[in-house]
Order: sequence, then C-alpha cells, then structure tokens
Amino acid sequence: MARPGLARRALTEAVATFVLVFAGCGAVVANSERDQALGTVGIAAVFGLVILAMIYATGHLSGAHINPAVTIAFTATRHFPLRDAAAYIPAQLAGAVAGAVVLRSVWNGTPADLGATVPTVDAGAGLTYELLLTAVLMFVIVAVATDTRAVGAAAAIAVGATVGLDALFGGPVTGASMNPARSFGPALVADQWHDFWIYVVGPTTGALLGALTYQVIRSRAEPVPGPEDT
Repeated sequence: MARPGLARRALTEAVATFVLVFAGCGAVVANSERDQALGTVGIAAVFGLVILAMIYATGHLSGAHINPAVTIAFTATRHFPLRDAAAYIPAQLAGAVAGAVVLRSVWNGTPADLGATVPTVDAGAGLTYELLLTAVLMFVIVAVATDTRAVGAAAAIAVGATVGLDALFGGPVTGASMNPARSFGPALVADQWHDFWIYVVGPTTGALLGALTYQVIRSRAEPVPGPEDT
C-alpha cells in the first residue's frame, strides 16, 4: 500500500506530537496537581507508552518521527528527504503547541508550567544530559528503523522503552525532553523560557551524534553467524 502524500504525513506527525504533549506533559501537570500521584516512574511510563502507541499507530503512515531532532538526524544521514523535513518540523511544532493549548484550557491555567522542561542543574550539565539522552534514543531509533538485521516488529517497544528509561534517570535532572517540539509547546503556552536553548541544542546535537555513531558501527560490523553457518 502506498504511503500518504506529504501533506497527510505532516498532519500525521502533528497529531502524534499533539498526543505526546497532551499525554506526557499532561502527566506532569496531573502529578503536580494531585499530590505526586504518578511520581517519576509514572511520568516516565506515560512518556514511554505514548511513544510506543504512536509508533504503532502512525509509523506506517509518516515514519513516526514525532520529534524535530529525529527528523533532522535522519535528514543529515540521508535517510529522509530535505523537502519532507521542511514539512514535518513545522507540523511537529504545531502539534506540540496545540497539545499545550488544550492542557491550558483543561486546567484553566498553567500548573507545573504545563510540563515545560526546566533543568534542575546548571546549564552545562543540563546540556550534557539532554545531548546524551537523545544520543542514546537516536542510536536505538536508527538501529530499529534503518538496519534490516534489527527485529522490525519490536521497533515501537524498543523506542518506547528507551524513552521511558531515559525519563526515569533524566527526568529529575532536565525533564528528559529529547525533543525540541515537546519542550517548545509548553514553553510557548506557559511562557516559560528558562534555559530553553538547552532543549534545542542538546537534542539536535545528540540525535546527530547517535545517528552517526550507529552509522559508523554498522558500516564496520562483521556479519553475525547464523545457525546455518555453525
């Protein structure tokens, strides 16, 4: 079956990013407003599960980038056309803003800054965390999305689990954004721009690092013997 046209694929990215912000950032807000009912583990689980669900729901339509840093890294490593990236990134940002707008209307204000990401460490440490968290995520994404030796059916589980893992240990430090759109929507709607640059530079650089690292490893990897070779 042919994939949808570019406009419909961009719309799919907007919808998926909307769901990410509404669910993930909504979990941050609900946790703040309901006496820490979810906690770090609960919030991490929400982010991991929503990514898993959106990959299964939209991966066959748009590729389920749901993240400008991922789109940029795929484009830089020649896995994705620049023309398509120019449509995907604005759509992802628009979806994130729409998700934050809905949260503001539901909660009648901006509790927890609508889940805006603000580091609890200095800017240098925050940048390092966001860079490395995203590098790990992109390393996994490139592995399951572009390498035919990877187990394709488990791609959504692998990526969702990585998002959840990163959020478990990175969430208390930087919010574990790994995604400029996820940070941009709440920042714009809640007007919370403290150290926002970290969530653009860190994820974008980290995604490029993760993608390039896997490219190097894959190009030098030796064939893995199968049962028929033993």
